[in-house]
Order: sequence, then structure tokens, then C-alpha cells
Amino acid sequence: MEQTQQLIDTLKKELRSAGKTYADVAQQLELSEASVKRLFSERNLSLVRLEKIASLIGMDLVELIEAMRRRQKLLTQLTEQQEKEIASDMLLVLVAVSVINGHTLEDLLGLYDLTEAQCIQQLAKLDRLKILELLPGNRIRMLVAPNFNWRPRGPIEKLFREKVEQDFFNSQFDKDSERLIVLNGVLSSAANAEMQSKMEKMAHEFNEIIQRESKVPMASKYGNTMVIALRQWRYSLFESYARDK
Repeated sequence: MEQTQQLIDTLKKELRSAGKTYADVAQQLELSEASVKRLFSERNLSLVRLEKIASLIGMDLVELIEAMRRRQKLLTQLTEQQEKEIASDMLLVLVAVSVINGHTLEDLLGLYDLTEAQCIQQLAKLDRLKILELLPGNRIRMLVAPNFNWRPRGPIEKLFREKVEQDFFNSQFDKDSERLIVLNGVLSSAANAEMQSKMEKMAHEFNEIIQRESKVPMASKYGNTMVIALRQWRYSLFESYARDK
């Protein structure tokens, strides 16, 4: 039963990647859209219907099962070497970050002054690094998990600290789409650990919202960066006056 549910979940993700909607599936099955939504929500699809829906995106059951197995092995983090190779090429960084955030080849061409050949070349590099699969028609199948993160203190994080951090904070944070909150307080080590746990929960919720937004057209979305940080520290100016320095 669990594998059947995973297979149906995989089918939903493959349909979304191919740009197919419940309306398309309803037409394929000769059912109402409401009936299709109910079938998916209840995970109540026969093998015949699974096969018929998969054919809508040019897949058979064997290919669907293979896709499920690939998704079960999705990357949550790259190796140090993979990140080093990406970080050594800013164009590759641009394309990698973009596709991890859900951009298609068409999105890249619309957003950036790049040729199709340049984009495909970078996508092919990411394919070789096993971060994505470049499919026929230059469609992209990502091999990274929804909770994917760059390596802590790794090459990409180091690159962003050196190149992007100053640019990110170069703002008054006074637009409707911006918010900066700076808090100071005296906490015990236990309270500090509690706050870190809450930060992890917020990061998880951020990823959940990103997944929920996957159905929203890319033209209606904008890149967002959220920084959550907590340190036990004392400002260097105050440090010079401290008795316990």
C-alpha cells in the first residue's frame, strides 16, 4: 500500500513537471475534474488508470516505477567536490540556483540575457554532476530533495558570504516585500538551544511553502531570501569595556 501511495505521489510530481493539470487528466480518463481530484486525494487509482495517466506524459508503468525509485534517492546535499565545481563558475551557479528553485529552460531564457546554447551547456554540466536529468525537449527533472541545503561552511555558502551577503543587506528593508527584525536579549544556553529549534521549524515551514507554491506560475513569483541567525556574542565596541575579556 505504501509503495502504491509513493507511486501516485511520483505520478503527481511528474505531471506537474510536464505542465499537466487535473483538467488534462480528467480529459484523458473521461471523468470530471472533481472526480480526478478525489482519486488523487484518496490515492485511489487502479493500475489501468495509473498507466493511462502516465501515457499522458509519455511514460509507461515501468518508467513511472523507475522515476519513483529515483525520487526516493533524491539528494539533500551535494558533495564538497560537486559544490567546488559549481562555485568555480558564476554562470553555473546562476543556472544551478535557478533550477533548484524550480525554473525551466524557458524561464532562464526569459529572465537572463543568455542564449539557449549557453543554458543547455550549463544544464548538461548539472546533469553530469547528477543534480538533474536533462530530458528530451530540454525538460528538467531535478534530483535534489525539497529539503535540499548547501553544505554548511561549504564552497557555495562561502561564495555567497563573499559575493552576496553585502549586496543582500544593502537595503533599507522598507518595502512591503521586505522585513528586517533585529533582537537582542540575554539567554541561557538552554534558551538559546530552544530558539535554535524554533529556527529549524521555521526553515522547515519555509520549504513547505515553497513546495505548495510549485503550482503557481513562475511569472507570478519572485526570488526571496530569508536569513535566520542567532549568536551568543558581544559587539566588539562593548568587548573593549568588558571585565571578563
